[in-house]
Amino acid sequence: MDLRTSFATQGYAQARNAAAPQVNSGQSAGDLAKDFATDFAKTVAAGEETAKAAMSGGADPHSLVEALAASELAVETAVTVRNKVVEAYQEILRMPV
Repeated sequence: MDLRTSFATQGYAQARNAAAPQVNSGQSAGDLAKDFATDFAKTVAAGEETAKAAMSGGADPHSLVEALAASELAVETAVTVRNKVVEAYQEILRMPV
């Protein structure tokens, strides 16, 4: 047996395990949406608090940039999810009955 083939087989097996879908831990779609909304609100609130602290001189510019980048990413993610939901709803409406 070629040693390189054995390493390739091991690599493929590890990649397959890493790419396998994760089993949901019993959370429903509603619970996931609630968790997403809670995390989104916390991220935006943290960004606002950091911005207020930076305006009053209580935060360094680096933490302000990090908080604003995290808030921007959270908003972009929420908009993307909303667009996908609207697109799926419109696709359902187009289905023949």
